[in-house]
Amino acid sequence: MRIFRPASTPRRRLVRTCALATTTAALLLPQALAGTPASAAPLGTSFPEAARGVGTVTYDLGDRAYRLPDTGEPVEMAAVVHYPKDLGASPRPLVVLLHGWHETCADRTAEAAREAAEQAGDWDAYAAANQKLFSWPCAPGTSPLPNERGYDYLGTRLAARGYIVVSVRANGINASSVWGDRNASARADLINKHLALWQKLDASGRGGLDGAFRDAVTGKPRNVDFRHRVDLGNVGTLGHSRGGAGVTWHASDRHRGQWPAGVTVRAALALAPAYNVMTEDAAAYGITRTPLAVVRGTCDGQVGREALSFAADAAAGSKAGFHSFEMPGANHNFFNTQWSPAGGQVAARDDAAHDASRPGACTEPGGSVHETQLTEEAQRRGGAAFVDAFFRKYLTGGR
Repeated sequence: MRIFRPASTPRRRLVRTCALATTTAALLLPQALAGTPASAAPLGTSFPEAARGVGTVTYDLGDRAYRLPDTGEPVEMAAVVHYPKDLGASPRPLVVLLHGWHETCADRTAEAAREAAEQAGDWDAYAAANQKLFSWPCAPGTSPLPNERGYDYLGTRLAARGYIVVSVRANGINASSVWGDRNASARADLINKHLALWQKLDASGRGGLDGAFRDAVTGKPRNVDFRHRVDLGNVGTLGHSRGGAGVTWHASDRHRGQWPAGVTVRAALALAPAYNVMTEDAAAYGITRTPLAVVRGTCDGQVGREALSFAADAAAGSKAGFHSFEMPGANHNFFNTQWSPAGGQVAARDDAAHDASRPGACTEPGGSVHETQLTEEAQRRGGAAFVDAFFRKYLTGGR
């Protein structure tokens, strides 16, 4: 995720997404999680012990599955699904994951051109390269950046706990011109469109997902019978970055009436959420009937601690439950493996700020408090532990 800026502005001139300030007590992770920045941390190893009982399929209904109502810009309907291989006889809670604003096309030539243009201060060339990285659909021969696959570790962990987990792709929205409230609304609408597909599939085995599943490794068709196995009255949502604003909007009191019939969201989690209060109507995010949690790292180079206060204000007066968690040593991008350096993906980077005199430490840009930076693996394990506990409490009645 990169904060929006005019095409003529250098990429590293970070722009805060909010203007609020807060003082939220940090909850300390076990010291065992801490470590030096590990650009070579292995991917896909967060929860190998859980993967044995988990199945993974994908679906993709097309890069132009629908168009944004305001602008006509195309948006895809694609996702990766993690689920217990033994679905059993009882319906499973459904968790929907939504990534945030990040490049959409894995164009290494454009990435190199953008870097060169930034070094040269050629902002016209920068804008041209940036456009290729943020286009939708991607140019022929250029693969979409699979932002939704960055949470496979979360999908595996939660599916091993008994959930059906759907991580949706939102590249079309990322490449679109909608921003502020309209962007959050578009993300919420995308969630509802996926939920409607799952409602139809669960009820009858029919609809857009009938015959759409593919093996996540081979791409071959896979027949998974989800009929009467999905509990649409027991849904959790998690959004990262701009996705965090999307799930807050989606679960807010004002917008819950837009959920598909028969769908009830029991819990929403905003992970390092990017709320742009400079352009958004804070009242539209008011959420008092659905439990809300917000998580942010102390070394987040994309969103500041105002994300915590915005979420707290949104949940003011809530009796459903509100939880705020600040993770020492965590940055923004490591929560998504596709955005993390170890993945080797286009546009992946460590967004934390560093001081050469403090090796292994990090802070937020302009910050004065340095923490021992978590490795990619440690950050994901710590985040997943909180996510697991939150959904266990509100979707399965656990602690």
